[in-house]
Amino acid sequence: MDQAEQLRIIKAGKVSRPLARVMTVTSGKGGVGKSNTAINLAVQFRKLGKRVVILDADFGMANIEIMFGTVPKYNLSDLIYQGKNIKEIITWGPMDVGFISGGSGITGMSNLSRDNLSYIIQNLTELDSIADIIIVDTGAGIADAVLEFLVASGEILLVTTPEPTSITDAYSLLKTLYRHPRFNEEETKVKLIANRVEKADGGEALFNKLNAVVTRYLKIPMTYLGSVPQDVQLTKAVMQQSPVSLQNPNAKASQAYEKIAGRLLDREETERQPKRGMAAFFSNIVLGRKADFFGRQ
Repeated sequence: MDQAEQLRIIKAGKVSRPLARVMTVTSGKGGVGKSNTAINLAVQFRKLGKRVVILDADFGMANIEIMFGTVPKYNLSDLIYQGKNIKEIITWGPMDVGFISGGSGITGMSNLSRDNLSYIIQNLTELDSIADIIIVDTGAGIADAVLEFLVASGEILLVTTPEPTSITDAYSLLKTLYRHPRFNEEETKVKLIANRVEKADGGEALFNKLNAVVTRYLKIPMTYLGSVPQDVQLTKAVMQQSPVSLQNPNAKASQAYEKIAGRLLDREETERQPKRGMAAFFSNIVLGRKADFFGRQ
């Protein structure tokens, strides 16, 4: 099967139905609270009446399932290579937040057969009818697997902390993303969340510092979503394998996540953010890998 035929298969997967909003959560380094942010935002979205599914794309790690307190029976690889359907690979966690483990990820997708592609697109299109919002929790840093998801995403939530190394690594991630041949700054919105801030204005100061450098050298437009304070209640919730937004809804961190979720669902914000759906998101990854492969021939 040639590339043109595979492109037709992917385009054939697009149908007229409601599309999910896909948000990709990432960070320049590990240990800044990226996965915690993903799962707490998911809980807050559920409180606001949205159906949510998290895709754990941090391959080799298990942060989301640890927070869920469960081990999934199947993962994304089982759908791609073993013929499982989308409903079989979803694990339902607290407040009916759906969770999909990434498994071995996107390795080998450039060589998928016609039947594989048709089956996957059909299932991912169904995921758009299961969830209003899909949160993709990527790995940290600038690994190829992380960049694959970021260049396919139209909405990137970048988590960082006031630590100098965290800010530097966040900039390095954006610089690498900007230089990626398939990155389109006009179709990608980067939104910053400042985590573990000590002062009320600390998050905005962090954003202004990073944004000044990004605007000058990378020309990537960034917006500021808000900050999450350093909170002992969040630490306690993590130790008990529970999202702080459920464990202690009145905690300062929980209230911060609630405000950020509200901003993301703000009517004007939603209207400015086009919905692509999960099938289109996955298609962008497949097409990109094919383009890279053929470009090396």
